[in-house]
Amino acid sequence: MYQIVACYGQPTDTEAFDTYYDSTHVPLANKLPGLVDYITVKCVSALPGEGVPYYMVATLTFNSERDVKAALESPEMDAAKADVANFATGGMALYIGDEVDRT
Repeated sequence: MYQIVACYGQPTDTEAFDTYYDSTHVPLANKLPGLVDYITVKCVSALPGEGVPYYMVATLTFNSERDVKAALESPEMDAAKADVANFATGGMALYIGDEVDRT
């Protein structure tokens, strides 16, 4: 499985971020071709003495690297990328990864 991981920095207004993300951005991301799973994790704490660098991490899962590439080049991804500026006031870092099960 391959993943696109979006790490969202701390927004200026968490309530506005959540409302916009859930009502507008999630439906856009769910249209990505080849998407098989989409989860988010809100970062609530860190190790003692460390700050929480991200507000939320979204993981979008695809069956193959080819599917990720197709999604990244799709008009649906163009729409999702263009939408980020509307809510991600804390910035966003995007990573592509190959999932490895360690259990």
